[in-house]
Amino acid sequence: MPVVAQKNPTFSDIAKRLDPNGKVDIIVETLKNTNEILEDAVVLEGNLPTGNKTTMRSGLPSVAWRMINQGVQPSKSTTVQQTDNCGNLEAYAEIDKDLADLNGNTASYRVSEDSAFLEAMNQQMANTLFYGDTSKNPERFLGLAPRFNTLDVKKAASAENVIDAKGTASGKLSSIWLMCWGAQTVHCFYPKGSKAGFVHTDKGQVTLQDGKGGNFEGYRSHYKWSIGLSVRDWRYVVRIANIDLATITDDALIEAMVSAVESLPNQNLGKPVFYVNKNVRKRLRNAIRRADNVHLGIREVAGKKVVDFDEIPVRRSDALVNTETRVV
Repeated sequence: MPVVAQKNPTFSDIAKRLDPNGKVDIIVETLKNTNEILEDAVVLEGNLPTGNKTTMRSGLPSVAWRMINQGVQPSKSTTVQQTDNCGNLEAYAEIDKDLADLNGNTASYRVSEDSAFLEAMNQQMANTLFYGDTSKNPERFLGLAPRFNTLDVKKAASAENVIDAKGTASGKLSSIWLMCWGAQTVHCFYPKGSKAGFVHTDKGQVTLQDGKGGNFEGYRSHYKWSIGLSVRDWRYVVRIANIDLATITDDALIEAMVSAVESLPNQNLGKPVFYVNKNVRKRLRNAIRRADNVHLGIREVAGKKVVDFDEIPVRRSDALVNTETRVV
């Protein structure tokens, strides 16, 4: 099965289109180096100033075989609307002017110093993407785990795409996510009329304070990342929950991943990608050496070694924890 090429823009794609000076390019590349999900996540402009409203089909019309001289009852499909809000992640970076000017390349030095702030924003974004719960943190956006948090289809239709890996040690479990990124499936979005969600503003030279009443000249940068997540069709997101690496066998882990792939209605509608934490990917890489392995492999893409499962990339995300509670 060939890997589906990404036809929709990612964060990197949009940043390159919007900033001819390359400033945002540098920022996005810095983020991408430690968060592989940015290479995959489709990002589109939302249709609201603060979020995105999606119309989703909830039921199909009825159809019937017709006999001569007999009619067919009219019917229609049903739809539901869902509004997802953006979260605004912000940071200010400040640095002493004399220190920044010492090396003769002030701009490069400031970008280097700001990288710590960027990494912190990166980790916050990735964590919220998977675990963001607006019922607990209303200032954030709604992530994946609260949308796929039950095995009971009576409680949520999305439970059909939650696979139980049978781990029972609540607080010591992890998940694997299979996401089929696309405009009609699942994607990130930024507010209508904004600039690709991620904005860097150079505030220039300002007077800073040292916390003891003293003033000094420095440079200030402002970073703002407005982002949300739209699961337009829950059938294109699969969660393998309740993974306990201490008890699950390789065969059971691989069987669950096969089930996840088969849960996707149509892989060609987007770009499917697995996301795992470092411990799960280590387990999968070790399983590649098994003589009976027919699913896992390593291939080289653009000079990088990529683990894949049935030719679907298996990406590492350190935002995925090993301390999840049991999904029931």
